[in-house]
Amino acid sequence: MEADLLTQKVIGCAIEVHKQLGPGLLESSYESCLMYELTQAGLLAKSQVLLPITYKHVEIDAGYRLDILLPNKLIIELKAVDKLLPIHSAQLLTYMKLAEINSGLLINFNVNKLVDGVKRFNLAKSE
Repeated sequence: MEADLLTQKVIGCAIEVHKQLGPGLLESSYESCLMYELTQAGLLAKSQVLLPITYKHVEIDAGYRLDILLPNKLIIELKAVDKLLPIHSAQLLTYMKLAEINSGLLINFNVNKLVDGVKRFNLAKSE
């Protein structure tokens, strides 16, 4: 239940960013503004967090970065694309597994209504 409240709060912040900016900007613009909104909402969030992979018990920096991380709670993967594709979902699910975080949000800002660009994920189930 706590994860649902957290994702609702984050989606509310994302909706505010989308209302202010609309579609058509670079992903980095949405990321910066969403970080501002999350901070204003009192959420501890970090952007561009390095995500190493563990290979044969060795941590390797393979260049993966999480767009936004709410430590130990939620990974937010941002997009500004024409259409979300299965590879975008796979990317977030992989990040969730590597980071051992059960909840994730995939948010595409390049839509007319943000609700059409949001997908929630849980490692126990995805939608």
